[in-house]
Amino acid sequence: MSAPDFWDDQNKAQTIINEANALKQQVEKMSNIEGQLEDIEVMLELAAEEDDESLTKEAGQAIHQLKEEAGQFELELLLNEPYDKNNAILELHPGAGGTESQDWASMLLRMYTRWAEDKGFKVETLDYLPGDEAGVKSVTLLIKGHNAYGYLKAEKGIHRLVRISPFDASGRRHTSFVSCEVMPEMDDHVDIEVRQEDLKIDTYRSSGAGGQHVNTTDSAVRITHLPTGIVVTCQSERSQIKNREKAMKILKARLYEKHIEEQQKELAALKGEQKEIGWGNQIRSYVFHPYSMVKDHRTNVETGNVQAVMDGEIDPFIDAYLRAKLAKGES
Repeated sequence: MSAPDFWDDQNKAQTIINEANALKQQVEKMSNIEGQLEDIEVMLELAAEEDDESLTKEAGQAIHQLKEEAGQFELELLLNEPYDKNNAILELHPGAGGTESQDWASMLLRMYTRWAEDKGFKVETLDYLPGDEAGVKSVTLLIKGHNAYGYLKAEKGIHRLVRISPFDASGRRHTSFVSCEVMPEMDDHVDIEVRQEDLKIDTYRSSGAGGQHVNTTDSAVRITHLPTGIVVTCQSERSQIKNREKAMKILKARLYEKHIEEQQKELAALKGEQKEIGWGNQIRSYVFHPYSMVKDHRTNVETGNVQAVMDGEIDPFIDAYLRAKLAKGES
């Protein structure tokens, strides 16, 4: 950072600054853990010398808190895959079921937004298509923060809801599905080849809530990658140029994700594994009726506090999934 030409490439400079800040935070967290450990040792010595039960109890509480902090810090250090530290692009797509599934998508949107805000991450809506009556037909978020992708990759898959539908006058129980896609945001230095002749770029007027310029110019951008059929859209900016830049980042992320999936399929074929990807293979179930429970089917972690989960408390599921993958040596 002290090099005279450091600011010649501002994007690269900002990437280095972000990396340096993340490393500084890790060092600070480690120093804080060491400091707390020393304080606890002193507290225990004093409690033993003076036979002080209240001090012993206080030390026990401090140990419990330190154990949680150390566990989170350990997991953060284990997120060392190539793109774990990147921002995350998260997409929600309702399954069949119309308004019921679209409402479930809006509930998950709120859950992930609250989780990200609690982590200190910034949430930016890149694309939003509202439902006909309620909820959303599709939504794409950019979640900015260190290790955002590393954590959120645990959420990729089908999320299943069981509840009494508020849209059913007969009060019947409904099951709804929403697909969650999570990809790392790719910066300009990642080498993913996208040829201009492979792209079909359309512009249209943005929709949804906004200021006085919304719906007055063709600022929204839709890019179709002809060889793969991947379609990405962005309408978060007033500028068509900025929307195009962001749409290209989403496209690169989707192409990277497709490449990884193809590699995994090849590996599974070599191993003789057969895994069908379908609505029946949900990663997590959220049951509101006839009982309250959220259960992750990959790790069997579950909780009866459904409301807390819907308010963004999904760390126990993310933690268990990532530790299980790391234990297996998977990325």
